[in-house]
Amino acid sequence: MAATGTSYPMNGGNGLHSYTNNSKFQRGPADAIKQMTNTAIVDNNVSFASNNTTTIRVGDMGCSVGPNTFLSLQNILQSLRCKMANDSIEYQVFLNDHTSNDFNTLFAQSVPHQDSYYVAGVPGSFHGRLFPAASLHVVHSSYALQWLSRVPNSVLDCNSPAWNKGEICYCSGATGGGKEESIVGAYKEQFGMDLGCFLNARASEVVGGGLMLVVIPGRSNETSHSKVTSNVTYSLLGSCLMDMAHKGLISEGKVDSLNIPIYFASPEEVEAAVEANGSFGIVTMECIKQGRGPGTAESKARAISAHIRAGMEELLKLHFGDDGDGDRQTVFPMDELFRSYEHKLLTCGFFQGDNSGEAFTLFAALKRKHQ
Repeated sequence: MAATGTSYPMNGGNGLHSYTNNSKFQRGPADAIKQMTNTAIVDNNVSFASNNTTTIRVGDMGCSVGPNTFLSLQNILQSLRCKMANDSIEYQVFLNDHTSNDFNTLFAQSVPHQDSYYVAGVPGSFHGRLFPAASLHVVHSSYALQWLSRVPNSVLDCNSPAWNKGEICYCSGATGGGKEESIVGAYKEQFGMDLGCFLNARASEVVGGGLMLVVIPGRSNETSHSKVTSNVTYSLLGSCLMDMAHKGLISEGKVDSLNIPIYFASPEEVEAAVEANGSFGIVTMECIKQGRGPGTAESKARAISAHIRAGMEELLKLHFGDDGDGDRQTVFPMDELFRSYEHKLLTCGFFQGDNSGEAFTLFAALKRKHQ
């Protein structure tokens, strides 16, 4: 059974803290992914259309909101047109995300260009079925599958060895020992179940010979979870929340119960899930290490803080929104939190040496086996 999970949408609209204006980090390895996407579609022995095919259908799973979706789709459509070499074929694109996603802002960014196509929104969880059987030729998912459908129950249970008290991410490097192994194990198990649900659903929806292109922020097989850059940044955010709790601004119990439902998988873990599913063959899988990029420490801290806020603000509002006592509800001090976070990034040595950890992007091209 597919787990639909809880929705934590990125910040909608086009404002200062919107995901639209703060999602440039996902474009880091864009050139490498563009080339690998083109190779997977054009050069490999991928055949999903017969001579009488008149429409190619593409599904983008976890599209979120922002320009990155259409940049990726433009690349995919250009590669498909090159492969098909048939001007009479039409292209239909389905953009999927949770029902709470800001589809209005997303579609407002869809401007006509030479790679014209028909586009529609499909709200719902990609951990379950969304489309009729054998209806999609290409599926694309970028920076979405790291989100879990739920936080593992054991992490929230104060009587469990995996209780993640005082931390908001699954591996900060501060816990250590068997406790950290229990927490990581719980998240790993949940990721495996969620990816299995995703693959099962797509196996029903993708035509034989069809292609699935997956981009996931992850880690190399050799990189420990505590050295993943995103885990380092989330751990620092958690320490800022705990600082606020010690000042009496928010409940410490609320901080203890907050866990970000994200897991950074390795190529081996993704490959194991694909093999367990059995419906897809791996055309290619690459682990791309991302560079640190240009800019001063100040500009980087500002950009990281804005990016994390765009992705986490709704989750934080949902979790802390009812904080208070009695009939009095307090407004969560979001601006103060992210000012503190930006300051901590600058003063804790994050940008010195290897303190920021390592960032990797996993790219996988999967071919649907013929039944």
